[in-house]
Amino acid sequence: MNEPINEACSKFTLPQECKEKGIYPYYTPIESEQSTVVKVGGKDVMMFGSNSYLGLSDDPRLKEAAKNAIDKYGTSCSGSRFLNGTLDIHMALERKLCELLGKEECVTFSTGMQVNLGVVSALGFRDGYVILDSLDHASIIDGSRLSFAKVLKFKHNDLASLEQKLKSCEIDKPKLIVVDGIYSMEGDIAPLPQMCDLKEKYNALLMVDDAHGLGVLGRNGRGTSDHFGVTDRVDLIMGTFSKSFGSLGGFIAGNSNIINYIKHNSRSLIFSASMPPANIAAASKAIDIMLEEPQRIKHLWDLADYARAAFRKAGFNTGNSESPILPLFVGDMLKAMSVVHLALDEGIFVTPVIPPAVPQNGSMIRFALMATHTFEQVDIAVEKLTSIFKKLEIF
Repeated sequence: MNEPINEACSKFTLPQECKEKGIYPYYTPIESEQSTVVKVGGKDVMMFGSNSYLGLSDDPRLKEAAKNAIDKYGTSCSGSRFLNGTLDIHMALERKLCELLGKEECVTFSTGMQVNLGVVSALGFRDGYVILDSLDHASIIDGSRLSFAKVLKFKHNDLASLEQKLKSCEIDKPKLIVVDGIYSMEGDIAPLPQMCDLKEKYNALLMVDDAHGLGVLGRNGRGTSDHFGVTDRVDLIMGTFSKSFGSLGGFIAGNSNIINYIKHNSRSLIFSASMPPANIAAASKAIDIMLEEPQRIKHLWDLADYARAAFRKAGFNTGNSESPILPLFVGDMLKAMSVVHLALDEGIFVTPVIPPAVPQNGSMIRFALMATHTFEQVDIAVEKLTSIFKKLEIF
């Protein structure tokens, strides 16, 4: 077999080379629930690679809600939201999200990836513009590629660069600005108030992907827009249930006109099976817990501040992180993979971020905290990672 596609794929050998070196860091099988300690190869490992910021993925209340939903509705909706796959609990969750986020209407998708693919492609009109931060999530970039709009990128969190792109657009054409609330690898936050000023000045729409901001920022976890007090000025808020809310799925919330258009024109919504009952129920219960237990978010931020100070004191470069996501910059891709391998041997689970997700010399370790971690666990992780970084001569 030597047809062009197979031949091109056969030349991609980096995974095999890393496996031969014993440093391949992906598809590690976990043998337990997603908690602060997980089982890998029968061994207890402290998890610092999860997106479960509120530590709810293994919460018994979410499990019970999911089981009850299965008992009532079964395991699948067996169709898309557009046709036979809308349950009453889908609509109840959407109403809860509207109230939480202060928006008129909301619609849920089967995953967060599907939200960004479907919304950005649907609102990227043929004669319009989609304007992206250079570090936007891959799903936003892919959504822009599926649109008919002209795609422009501005320098990360650079307001002058954003304004330059807006100035280059035809004034009367549709313009959609899409940014992350908290950036999932770097851990920094978009300057939403100033972005709102610019979108209003140039008559654009602003969409915030708040996958990593909900449950972390704002009043009782209402997200980045609420954190800055600009919820009413941000046009669209996107979120996922696979991070703070311990489930799977995603949503987009905004005004009724736009959500109505998305519900009838977003291909990733119309042509995908809807969120299963268990996931709907778990996400809804997670929102209730988040609102009832604000101490979770307070502890998460106490941990984040503590860990950031400890890593910096030990000599790590944590970049511009302002959140419970801490990038530990390495630079060299193979060294980053080696860190992950050695850390796992030492009972620490972290994840690598390598090109093309970052520039060639920008490889890093992503260290993420959960509200259920302890300060003692952070101390152990900092100590072991410091030893590994020194061993590999990273600093």
